[in-house]
Amino acid sequence: MSDATQVATPAAGAPKAEATGASTVAPGAQAAPAAVKIVARDVNVFYGEKHALKHVDLDINENEVTALIGPSGCGKSTFLRCLNRMNDVIDICRVTGSITLDGSDVYDPSLDVVQLRARVGMVFQKPNPFPKSIYDNVAYGPRIHGIARSKSELDAIVHHSLERAGLIKEVHDRLDQPGTGLSGGQQQRLCIARAIAVNPEVILMDEPCSALDPIATAKIEELIDELRENFTIVIVTHSMQQAARVSQRTAFFHLGDLVEVGDTEQIFTNPRDSRTQGYITGRFG
Repeated sequence: MSDATQVATPAAGAPKAEATGASTVAPGAQAAPAAVKIVARDVNVFYGEKHALKHVDLDINENEVTALIGPSGCGKSTFLRCLNRMNDVIDICRVTGSITLDGSDVYDPSLDVVQLRARVGMVFQKPNPFPKSIYDNVAYGPRIHGIARSKSELDAIVHHSLERAGLIKEVHDRLDQPGTGLSGGQQQRLCIARAIAVNPEVILMDEPCSALDPIATAKIEELIDELRENFTIVIVTHSMQQAARVSQRTAFFHLGDLVEVGDTEQIFTNPRDSRTQGYITGRFG
């Protein structure tokens, strides 16, 4: 596996992107660098003969939201699925390069993928609650991972997870009713509660608001901002406005290449690559 050290290649002659998120510090003081949670180096993804993701180098900071943006088919969701090995379920998919989580190789053959996905949870584009009660949706992960030692512990985990997902007030009196009976926005928050019930370190979100109305979207975005205090979040979004609102860092993908990565404000106001500028201003995409 390669051990490249650069994060992204800026346009020729352009200054290098900052390695950490922006922060406000006292005059004369230096900002502490953000801790890096996930390191991707020279990551390539092939679907059969198709080279879908090319030599991606990206650091993902702890307790920040990193947004992956770019046109449809650019490789952002493919990269996201590399982080918890969801691409393993695709027979023709092959991943090369190095991805580490807290310094441990995600693709180590001896790694338990089930345990990896407990550490790196995922919320999908379309809400996908299990055909079970609201309670059992959230309790599912703690049960299979043996997290709760008693019914009272399991009750506490379910209640706390629904509370963190901003849903408990709406469902506290109907936990025994089907999760599929909730509205779309409530279902997505239920899926977030299900993901955080096993106390992951990272949450991956693949266009979590694309099927939701503006009010439900606003609730999910508020939730994302709250969750980043305790989790590292990586979100794929087609909405540049959403990326600007919720993320601290943004990575722009195009045709399988990671074109540029940096502080979200810098990416949207002063991109260093002409392709980023063209996408941000709507000239293509």
